[in-house]
Order: sequence, then structure tokens, then C-alpha cells
Amino acid sequence: MNIVIEGKSVAVDEGASCAALLKSALSGKRFKSCIAARVDGALLDLGSPLPAGAESLEPVFPDSPEGLEILRHSTAHIMACAVQRLFPQSKVTIGPAIDKGFYYDFDVPRAFSVEDFPAIEAEMRRIVKEALPFTRRELGKDEALRFFEAKGESYKVEIIQALEVESVSLYDLGEFTDLCRGPHLPHSGFAGAFSLLSVAGAYWRGDEKNKMISRIYGTVFPDDAGLKKYLHHLEEAKRRDHRKLGRELDLFSFHEDVAPGMVFWHPKGMLMRTILEDFLKKEHLRRGYELVQGPQLLRRELWEKSGHYDNYRENMYFTEIEGDAYGVKPMNCLAHMLIYGGSLRSYRELPVRYAELGVVHRHEMSGVLHGLLRVRQFTQDDAHIICRPDQLEEEILKVITLADDLMKLFGFTYKLGVSTRPEKFIGTVEAWDRATEALIKALERRNIPYVINEGDGAFYGPKIDGRVTDSLDREWQLSTVQCDFTLPERFDLSYIGQDGERHRPVMLHRAILGSLERFMGILIEHTAGAFPTWLAPEQARIVTVTERHDAFARQAQAALQSSGLRAQADLRNEKLGYKVRAAQLEKIPFILVIGDKELEEGGVNIRLRSGETLGFKSLAESAALILADSDAPFQRGGMNYRFS
Repeated sequence: MNIVIEGKSVAVDEGASCAALLKSALSGKRFKSCIAARVDGALLDLGSPLPAGAESLEPVFPDSPEGLEILRHSTAHIMACAVQRLFPQSKVTIGPAIDKGFYYDFDVPRAFSVEDFPAIEAEMRRIVKEALPFTRRELGKDEALRFFEAKGESYKVEIIQALEVESVSLYDLGEFTDLCRGPHLPHSGFAGAFSLLSVAGAYWRGDEKNKMISRIYGTVFPDDAGLKKYLHHLEEAKRRDHRKLGRELDLFSFHEDVAPGMVFWHPKGMLMRTILEDFLKKEHLRRGYELVQGPQLLRRELWEKSGHYDNYRENMYFTEIEGDAYGVKPMNCLAHMLIYGGSLRSYRELPVRYAELGVVHRHEMSGVLHGLLRVRQFTQDDAHIICRPDQLEEEILKVITLADDLMKLFGFTYKLGVSTRPEKFIGTVEAWDRATEALIKALERRNIPYVINEGDGAFYGPKIDGRVTDSLDREWQLSTVQCDFTLPERFDLSYIGQDGERHRPVMLHRAILGSLERFMGILIEHTAGAFPTWLAPEQARIVTVTERHDAFARQAQAALQSSGLRAQADLRNEKLGYKVRAAQLEKIPFILVIGDKELEEGGVNIRLRSGETLGFKSLAESAALILADSDAPFQRGGMNYRFS
């Protein structure tokens, strides 16, 4: 029989192992790094025999997405083997690969702590050094039950009992055996670059009625360089944690005892929000949007009409007023449709673009709340574009252009994906197909690359989502544009066409930054709190050497403020080094020092928060320098903005 191996047709013996075939086809170095096989798209252990009728065979390497998952899953087994060597009373539950690592849950007499990690990691290294093979075997269901019952592994017994199968696959790693589909590494020696990260408690099967078990998280990479880079990113992420920086920079706080999942904005944080909102409003007006605002509460009947009550009710808050049920808005689209529908529109008036920085509420479970990144009350830079079908493609591209401009302004790279019809949706399949086609055609018209996210659309329409990459290579979903033929139908929106007849418009739901709270959390971590000068709540800090310089410092502050800059003077009776260091810790972009020489010559000595010095400048030169730095990002993007 013949089979294609890496694009070449090769004659092979029936029943030959994947390992033998790949060894003959690959160089020695490449084969030694191969960890599994892909046969007709399916992943198999490297030692598996080639299935009858197979047509293609490809090697799987540990730096591929599939290879990384195999590496992570196999390392979870290695960790479980180490744990049971050290803690013989432990019972194993499940240990999957996850994004960037793996975990394993254990039922142990004493919950694990990070103090246990050195011993567990040392045992894992011994197992790696032993190069123990991962050996697959299959047992009938009853035999597997007897096997795990004899070992006292009650959790594995429970898992097998719930399976409606005749047989199951097991993997042996030395004396450790796990119920698993595989595939796995050829042997444990491939998993050298690992690290245990944290511990947590978890209820068995996620049910709080069940026993609390102990979870160990870890990570593994194909080489030490990858592991070292990832661990550095973890440490850097801790340093940049927006919750930590929010406290240190006095931007915001949370009071979970009185308002869980809701933000208390402090003066500096609120000033940043105001600057950001002011910019967004001006930019939207410049691009042909009109600013509107809808109410916080709408009758339940309206949410039933839109489909939110049936499809989004668990995320909403409801209240009652004089016997009538009202829903607190989780989004702004209904109010915008009511504003549009309040008057008869001509085709000449379209598109209508309504923008609102609307406060919305969504019911999130307490367990998922996370600083600014996951809250119950937030402000969304929401907009809805109601247009004729022939305008749809152009309007989609204008939204993408706006998103592109703003992502570049904040220093983000991004990629786009088209999310298609989910299982739970409203409207007709035909309307969904038209909407999806419009989104894809717009992207292809500009040759914009994209991926398809099957079944990930909103319940009322498909969408284009933008995922940005921050300075730590983490991805965040921000921008979205959703194409909706259904809600205009449900709310009977129309316009008078050129023929004098009523026609149905299309609606685009779109957000660029998304939740302002979430965006600010991402931006804080992206910049480590060193905000661009235009957005910094305090752009310049004037520091004095002694008290005799204070009067001139006040003059300098007034001069900078009259130029439209946000400047403060630090006149505390502290040493200069202390005040400069305080300004650097607060991430103030420009630090202006006044001593005897500066007082005599009527200027300041400029330092940057990075520690760089720019030397002596007059007050006028200083103001011009700071204003230029503040304006520079907008000039690069063809925008014009200044907050004052």
C-alpha cells in the first residue's frame, strides 16, 4: 500500500508503526524531536500501528499547537505520577491540558501548598530522567472498573461508570496508570522544561455539594527558553496587574461588601475616563455619528420582543415598578431603535449612526468577577448604524477603519475573526447567511485577513471581532461589529425608498473599545501604568529643591495649566530625590525640577519618568515640548485632539 508522508507518496507495509515509517522519511534530528503522528488528520501515539486504509501520515512536533497540547497533557500525567510517589494516599481525578499549561486535581488528606512544589518538581525531574514510556492499553469497561476499584481510585470508577462505552483506554507511566484517550509523548524524557505555578481548591465536577479537592497548576514548553520567557511574562503580569496599579496610582477601588463587581472611580481615574470619553465623542462626531442616550430601564415586554428575554435573561437584572416588570439594560440597541423609529425616514437620510457611551448592567456570577476586566456595571462605547442594504459593505469598512485607527493610537496590534451562527439564534437562516456574507465581502474587498469562528456569533447576528495583542503577547477581544437583519424586522424599522415605498433597513451593532472599564484595565497592564502623555491624569509634576523655589513653582504650574496641560507642584518639605522618585513611581510623564539655577534663569530642568534628562528649558519651551508629545499620536493617525 502507498501513503503520503509530508507530501511524498511512499510504499509501506501494512501494519507498520507510525514511528518506523516516520523514522525512514525524516532526518535523524527531525525524527528525534517528533512526539506523535497525524494520520488522515487524527492524532495518534508515535508507536501506534498505521490504520488500514490510511492515506496520509505527518509528524507532530512539540512546538506545534497539537504538539503543545500533547506535551502539556503528558506532563500532567508525570506530575500525577510524582504526587502519588510522594503522597501514596492521594487519589487522582482529572488532569487536562489547558491554555499555556495543565492542571491535575487530587483528593488528599491535606491540601497542597506551594511549599510542596520543590519536592514534587524534584520527583518529576527523576521521572523525566528515567524516560519512562507512555504505554497505551484498552480494557473492557467492567475490567477497567475492577482495575481502578482495586487501586482505590474511586473518582476514576465514577468517571467510567458514567461512560456509555464497551471499552476504555488507559495509559501506563511506570507504576502510574490513568484513564485517558491520549495520545501522549513517546516517553517522559520529552518533558524537561516544566514548572509548577500555583494551587487552588476546586469542587469535584464543579459542584459545591461535592468534596473540595486540591488542584495543582503547572506549565511546560518544548525548551528552556520558552519556559523562561513564559515565567518572565507571568512575573511581569503580576507587576502590571491593573488591580495593584489601580491602588498604587490611586485610580479606582472596589468595595465588594456593598457593591460587588462595580467600580468606585477616584479623581485621577475619573479624569482619565473623562479624557477618554471626551476624545471618543469628538472622534465619533468627526466621523458622522450623532450622540444619543437611552434610559436605564425598559419594560419587560420590549426585552421579550427583541429576544433578549428568551436568550439573554440570565445575564439581566429585573425590577418591578407599580406592578410592571422592567429590565435594566445590558446593551443600548433597543433605545436606539426606538429613537430611529420615532419618525419616518427617507433613503436620503441613511445611514443613521447613533453613538452612546451607555452605562449597562449585566449579571455576572461572583466567581468570575475580576477587577476592571469583568464587572457588573460598565460603560460601553456603543453605536448602532441603521443603513440601506446597498450601504452595508461601506459602513462595515468604516467601522473597521475606525477600529484600526484607535488600536494603532493605543499601540495594539490586532487580528480579525468572523463569528457565525450559534445554535441558539433568532431570525431566519437566510437572514443570517446574508449578514455573514456581507461581513466577509467587506473584509475581502480590502484584502483583510480573517479567521472563521464557527458558532460564536451573537444570538441576533454574525459579527467581526477584533482581538488585540498587548505588550505581554496576551490576546484580548475588544472591537466588534455585528450585522443584524432580524431586530429591524422585529421592531418594524423602515425607510421610504426612491420608489416611494417602505423598505427594511439593516442594523450594525458595533463597539470599538468595548467596555471602558475593561479597556482601561487592559491599557493599564499594557502600559504598566505609564500612560501616553495625552491620557495621563497628570502630565507634569513640578518639584522644588527648597522652600524658596515654591513661588516660582506656582507660577510655572499656572503657566503650564494656561497652556492646557495638567500640571501639579510638589511643595512638600522633602528632599529633591524623594520627590523625583515619588513622581516616577506615580508614572508622571514629565518631571520639572526647580533649583537655584532654574529660578535665576526662569525655567526648569526636565526629567522623564524613565530617568532620562532633557536639560534646561524655559517655561514656554517646556509647555511646547509636553504639548507636542501629547499631540504626536494623533498626528501620526491623522486625528486632531486636545483635552483642556
